[in-house]
Amino acid sequence: MSPEPVDVAVIGAGQAGLSAAYHLRRRGFVPLGDAEAEVPTFVVVDAETHAGGAWQHRWPSLRMGTVNGIHELPGYAVPPADPRAASREVLPEYFAAYEARFELAVRRPVQVRAVRRADDDPRGRLIVEADTSDGAHAWAARYVINATGTWRKPFWPTFPGQASFAGRQLHVHDYRSAEEFRGRRVVIVGAGVSAIQLLDEISAVTDTFWVSRTEPQWDAVAFDTAARIQAIAGVEERVRQGLPPGSVVSVTGAHWSPWAQAAKDRGALVWHPMFTAIEPDGVRMPDGTLEPADVILWATGFRADIAHLAPLGLRTPAGGVRVRDTRSIDEPRLFLIGYGPSQSTVGANRAGRDAVRAIVRERAAATV
Repeated sequence: MSPEPVDVAVIGAGQAGLSAAYHLRRRGFVPLGDAEAEVPTFVVVDAETHAGGAWQHRWPSLRMGTVNGIHELPGYAVPPADPRAASREVLPEYFAAYEARFELAVRRPVQVRAVRRADDDPRGRLIVEADTSDGAHAWAARYVINATGTWRKPFWPTFPGQASFAGRQLHVHDYRSAEEFRGRRVVIVGAGVSAIQLLDEISAVTDTFWVSRTEPQWDAVAFDTAARIQAIAGVEERVRQGLPPGSVVSVTGAHWSPWAQAAKDRGALVWHPMFTAIEPDGVRMPDGTLEPADVILWATGFRADIAHLAPLGLRTPAGGVRVRDTRSIDEPRLFLIGYGPSQSTVGANRAGRDAVRAIVRERAAATV
């Protein structure tokens, strides 16, 4: 079967992908299959079985009143919700309503296996190869907007003796409830937002021991716009150079939040340096002492889910992809949104808009 022609293929229907689809709709693109002659088309594919992106997989106790980093999708506000409501219930419903409201025709479940060049023509098409519920399918796209995020790529550091640990190890990706750890000693690894949120939650029911590579420097001043712009600029420079992007949060520093304050008040917000090894009954600290542990919870972040882009050969020796203004420097038909400086929800919205603007400008210039 020959690849199905389309002007723009959007891979992923989380915050970034839906933002891009919305802006394509606003600019006159229509979902593939609904098009009349000469009307530009798009297709949105998503690996999940339901709408909601990563939100549908968050732990049940993550409530709307404490979730970090929600930003509305463009053109449609998040409906009012009880602060006590689970985000994994409210936000997927919002995403589903959004898809229906703007008739984005998301196709799922579609697992993209590879994106490759159709030929050597730099103005030719990119082939998106995927597995669908009806079998293999492919699209031949003039542009690809990759918005696959990070949720499917949890990062697990490795340490000497890790396989010998007799207790349980899990990543934040698989966390569900503090209650399953009641009565067990939990070592929490990491210093990001999720680590502190879960330290607060778990320390309310059992004994915790918090470690990270560097000690957070708590900033008593509220995080302002200037600081965020500076942080994003640093991540932008990294991705231009083809370095692994890291995260915007990792360079913004630690700022007091309700959960950080609650953990501090409980006496749980006590930082310890990173352990040097893992043993069957616990973790070995730099001073040689053994800290007993029944559970190790890795709140160590995620990596970009872009293995399907490997046929394009864009990885640098440093392990990143060179990107400027959401666009691949080495393959300009490809946009990466929700990557590097656009990992935040507000950044993902803007990245979707900017990618579509660039595509529209080029299409207009080509017809002049």
